[in-house]
Amino acid sequence: MPSAPRSVTIPGRILYVTEDPALLERQLAGENLPRDPERALMGNISTDELTPGWVCYYFDETLARFCLVGLRGGKVQKDAIKSGGFGVIVSGISKGCGSSRETAPYSELKSGVRLVIAKSIEKIYRQNAQNIGLFTSTDFGLIERIEKGEAIPIEEFTKGLDAISAAIVEHGGLFAYNRARLAGQTSPPVITTPARPMNLCEKILAAHVIADAKSGKLGVAAVKPGDAFFARTDVRFSHEYVTPMAESLFVAEMGNDATVTDPESVWAFRDHLTFLDLVMPKAHRDMGLKEQAEKLATVQESFTKRQGVKLYGEVERDGKLVGSEAICHNKVIEELALPGQLVTGTDSHTCMAGALGCFAFGVGSTDMANAWYTKDVRVTVPETAKFTLRGRLRPGVCAKDVMLHILSQPFFKTGDGIGKVLEFEGDGIRHLSLDERATLTNMAVEAGGFTGIIAADDVVVDYLVAQRGLRAEDVRERIVQADPGAEYVATFDISLSSIEPMVATPGDPRNGIPLRDLPAVPIQIAYGGSCTGGKKADMDMYASVLKDAVARGKRVKEGVHLYIQFGSQDIRRYAESQGYLEVFKAAGAELVDPSCGACIKAGPGVSDSPDQVTVSAINRNFPGRSGPGKVYLASPLVVAASAIEGMIVAPRGRVGPSLPPRA
Repeated sequence: MPSAPRSVTIPGRILYVTEDPALLERQLAGENLPRDPERALMGNISTDELTPGWVCYYFDETLARFCLVGLRGGKVQKDAIKSGGFGVIVSGISKGCGSSRETAPYSELKSGVRLVIAKSIEKIYRQNAQNIGLFTSTDFGLIERIEKGEAIPIEEFTKGLDAISAAIVEHGGLFAYNRARLAGQTSPPVITTPARPMNLCEKILAAHVIADAKSGKLGVAAVKPGDAFFARTDVRFSHEYVTPMAESLFVAEMGNDATVTDPESVWAFRDHLTFLDLVMPKAHRDMGLKEQAEKLATVQESFTKRQGVKLYGEVERDGKLVGSEAICHNKVIEELALPGQLVTGTDSHTCMAGALGCFAFGVGSTDMANAWYTKDVRVTVPETAKFTLRGRLRPGVCAKDVMLHILSQPFFKTGDGIGKVLEFEGDGIRHLSLDERATLTNMAVEAGGFTGIIAADDVVVDYLVAQRGLRAEDVRERIVQADPGAEYVATFDISLSSIEPMVATPGDPRNGIPLRDLPAVPIQIAYGGSCTGGKKADMDMYASVLKDAVARGKRVKEGVHLYIQFGSQDIRRYAESQGYLEVFKAAGAELVDPSCGACIKAGPGVSDSPDQVTVSAINRNFPGRSGPGKVYLASPLVVAASAIEGMIVAPRGRVGPSLPPRA
C-alpha cells in the first residue's frame, strides 16, 4: 500500500463567499478577487444551502452539479461551482452548520474543491469532510501560499486534530485509513488517561472505548477531552435520505457481498420524504426529481430486506397509506435507546435521545457505512458546557423558549459552542417532563454542539416502564451520573422563572429575542410539528391554546393555515385518546400524520413564496429550510396562539406549562 503524501498542491481558483452579492457574481463570471482581510465574508452557511433538500435526492457525483445552489441570495446556479474551476472556498464563521448531510462536503469535493477555509467550521461538517478527503482549515494565511503555487504540508491540515482525525486526513479519508489500519500500517492511540472525575458524556464514552479490538474488550479507566478512539455503538440508525448513499459507500468499500454486523442493533426509517409528492413543485418534477426521490425509499427498503435490518416504514389507516410510523428521533426515544448507551444516527438531531441519559450524536454517510461493518464509530472526547437550570418556568413559557434563550447567548453566537456537549442539570430539569427535556437535547446541535445530555432520573425510569414494560430496577442500573468535581469548559446558571416567551427571527436559530421585542409580524402559515414540536407534551400545548380559543368562539385566522403534525403514530394515538383531534379540527387546524415534512421542505406546511411568513415549532430556520418564505421559530404555545390571531403573539392566560408534566 503506497504511503500517504506529505504535501499537496491545491490547483484552481479561490472563491470568496462574500456578503456582497455583486462580488460573488463577479467571481462566478470569471473574475478573481485579490485577498482583502477587510472583505465581509458570509457566515453561518448551512448544509441546507450547500445542498438543499431536493439536491439530496441524488447520492452520487451528480451532487457536484448543484453545489451551493441553495446559498442565500440565489446567485449560485447549477454547475456554477463545478464549471468555475474553484479549488478553494473561503467563508466566515460556522461553515457547515445544521444538518449532518454528507452530501454537502461531497458536492464541494466532486465539483473540484480541495480545500475549505472558514473562520470556524462546524463539528459534523468537518468530520464528514475529513472522512471523504476534503481538506478544511481556519488558517487564512494559507491563501497567499496557495496562490503562489506552494506545496502545502499535510501537517497544515492536521494542526490541532486528535491522532485519529489527523491520520484520517493524512490517508485521504476514513476508508483509506481503515485499510491502512487493517494492514497494520497505522493504529489508533492507546487511551492511558488515569482515573479522574468525569462528567456525564465522559463516563459513557469511557465505558464504550474499544480497549482491545482483537478480544472485543470495552472500557478504560477514564477519558479526557481530546482523547481519540473508536467506540462501540449500541444503536445505529439511518433514514431514506441517507441510507442509499451510505449503502453505495458500504458496497464500494466492502464489496457486493458485504453484510451488516449485528443487524439487530441497526434500524432504518422511512420518515423524511413521506409527503414529498404533495408539495414538490412542477420545476422539480420536470427535472425528474419525483422519480429520483422515490428511488431513495426503494433502495433503502431493498437494503434492509437483504441485510435483515428492521425498517420503520409507512402505515395504513382504513386501507390507505397515511404517513410514516414515526420520525426517527421520536421512535428512538419510544422504543430503542436506553440510559448509558451510545447512539449514532445519520441525522444531526440524533442528540434528542440524550434526554434518556444516553450519549447520542449524528454522523455522516461514511461514518455509518463504516459502523455497519465494524459496529464502531470514531470519537474525540468533546469538552462539555454545563447548564444548571433552577426553579420553574412561568405559565406560557416552555422548554423551546429556554433553548431559544440559550442559543442567543454570545457563547453560541460567536461559535465558542461548536463541538461542545451541552449537559443540563439542576432542580429546574427535575420539574420538566421527558418531552420538554427532549426539546433541550434536540436543539443542542443548533448551537453547533456535539450533543445534549441529561442524566436519567425517576421521570425517565417511569417513562420506560410505562412505554416499554421494562423493569424499573433494570433501568436504574443503567443510569450514569456525573462525578463530583468533574470538569466543564464553561458553566451557565439559568433561572427558569426569568425566561419569557422567545422567538428566533429568520435565518438562524441563534437569532433569539424576547417576543415582546418583536414588532407586529402577520403570518400566513403556523406549523406545529417535527421531532421537536410533535411530541405528546407539544400536543398538550397546542390543545390548551386552541381549546381556549374555541371556547371563546375563535378559530384559526382567515388567511392563515395551521398545520399540526404528529411525531409518531403513538403520539397521534395519545392525542386521539385525549380528545385533541376534535379540538384541533374545531379550531380549523389541518392534521398531518408523522413525517419530517415541512421541516425538511418535504410536506404540508412549506412556504411556496418568498413573501410568506411562517411561525414554526421546528428546530431550525436556515434560509430555504422550509421553503422560500421567512420562518420564525417559536414554542408550540406561540405557534397555536399566533394561528388564532394571525400574527406572532404570546399565548393568553395560564396555558401549557401549567399543565401536569407528562412524557
